Amino acid sequence: MIVLRNVQAMDLNQLLIIENEGFSQEEAATKEAFVERTRLIADTFIVAEKDGEILGYMNGPIIAEPYITDDLFKEIRENPRRGGYQSVLGLAVSSKARGQGIAKLLMDRMEELVVENEREGITLTCKEELIPFYEKFGFVNHGLSASQHGGVSWYNLLKTRETMN
Repeated sequence: MIVLRNVQAMDLNQLLIIENEGFSQEEAATKEAFVERTRLIADTFIVAEKDGEILGYMNGPIIAEPYITDDLFKEIRENPRRGGYQSVLGLAVSSKARGQGIAKLLMDRMEELVVENEREGITLTCKEELIPFYEKFGFVNHGLSASQHGGVSWYNLLKTRETMN
């Protein structure tokens, strides 16, 4: 059975393996970034685990604006209790666990947190080829992002609370 839970410090090594499977070296979060996210935003850092093995994760801080900016990849702050937008800095599933609906489980849990904490919605950036993947979850493409993270072209995708279950 897959369990969804908040991140713990002991998860770090497994998270780094999955991060580096899913993102290029330029795009991937560093060990230091994961340590900071674990410490500051554990409430919005969800892991999917089965039999002690992490299969995937989703994380990001709450931000005031509807679009992700590159400074979030360098510095984040603790989440406010209510309001704002849930950003997604990372959604990744282990290469051996892909195609099993784990990303959907993580997304559903994040949506529950958005509703529970009266957030405006969920915002993320993705590469062009992933737009259809996120559109299946109800995200709307808001066009090219100003983000230059990892030297890649990113697109702003947004899903508002009103369109969540």
